Amino acid sequence: MDFALSEEHLAFKEETHKFAEKEMRPKSHEYDEKNEFPLEIMQKAFAAGFLTSGIPAEYNGAGFSTLINTIVCEELAWGCAGMYTSIMANTLATTPIVLFGSDEQKKKFLTPLTEKMTFACFALTEKEAGSDNSAIQTTAVKKGDQYVINGSKTFITNGGVSQLGVVFASTDKSRGARGLTAFIVPMDTQGITIGKHENKMGHRASNTTEIYFDEVKIPAANVLRREGMGFIIAMKTLDYARPAVGAGGVGVARAAFEEALKYTQSRVQFGRPIATFQHNAFKLAEMATEIEAARLMVYRSAWMLDNGMKASKESAMAKVMATDVAMKVTVDAVQLFGGYGYMKEYPVEKMMRDAKLLQIYEGTNEIQKHVISLELLGATKNIG
Repeated sequence: MDFALSEEHLAFKEETHKFAEKEMRPKSHEYDEKNEFPLEIMQKAFAAGFLTSGIPAEYNGAGFSTLINTIVCEELAWGCAGMYTSIMANTLATTPIVLFGSDEQKKKFLTPLTEKMTFACFALTEKEAGSDNSAIQTTAVKKGDQYVINGSKTFITNGGVSQLGVVFASTDKSRGARGLTAFIVPMDTQGITIGKHENKMGHRASNTTEIYFDEVKIPAANVLRREGMGFIIAMKTLDYARPAVGAGGVGVARAAFEEALKYTQSRVQFGRPIATFQHNAFKLAEMATEIEAARLMVYRSAWMLDNGMKASKESAMAKVMATDVAMKVTVDAVQLFGGYGYMKEYPVEKMMRDAKLLQIYEGTNEIQKHVISLELLGATKNIG
């Protein structure tokens, strides 16, 4: 059993941290206030290889392993959760193509993403189908050698800036979730309309929109794997995405903890730093312990996926643990700052707002617990 990161891992961590510190942190407050997508910083993220991190090297991508991606995501979220979300969403969208696409589809759709700054989106969620994929109303009807898609998607990260989407639609409503099919969809296809950019509590530097499909014609060659595979594709993709979300939770929690540690050591009350009061010192100790535990769970789930193991349970556990820790630690950080923590000129109030979404997107933590419980109840062995 080896808990040490390799020299390669440490190099990625260091370089990503430098990027987050130099490019993301100084602008995070500005883009949060403006509710604006940071194109300038995204261009630099593309040049650094972050936007193509999930694309294999044979298709000109960075080809990060799942573990390296979690290490990178922690540092990006430490810099700014909203910007991290925009970057991570590209990998979320390319993962189903990497896992289930044919070689021809990968060459056609993945390689162009590496040639110039391009965004992609994962279009699964609908207004009446958040956690319940069987309720998806978007349809795809086959007509000759193409499919016609009608419907809408909501809360789609990068929806308003994407050139490519992986869209889930029902090709057989009688089969519920098992009737879903995944399509690779160029976002400039006629009939696609982008809805409003959402005014969110946190992650305000990320672009989140509705997408409408009106008689959108997509070649049958753009179906991922085959009809009816959409649910399996979505679930497998999310297995790989959860460690990255968990890593985002670790990054946000770590950022808040560092701010709280620094502040409590400099803030003097009753003649001494408030960090020396036992209640505050114990709170800091709890925060540090929880962050460390969450990181280890995230790393283990990523390691399992890299080694070809089934990790639905472990990745769901890591996502729940790490994002709950992010919420708790950021709330504690605001409390340690006192009244200053509630003010926008201090960074922890943004971190607290950002932490909340991590418990919700890519499967709410309640859904993660459902996934975990199904794995437990269906397993023949106990935990461990």
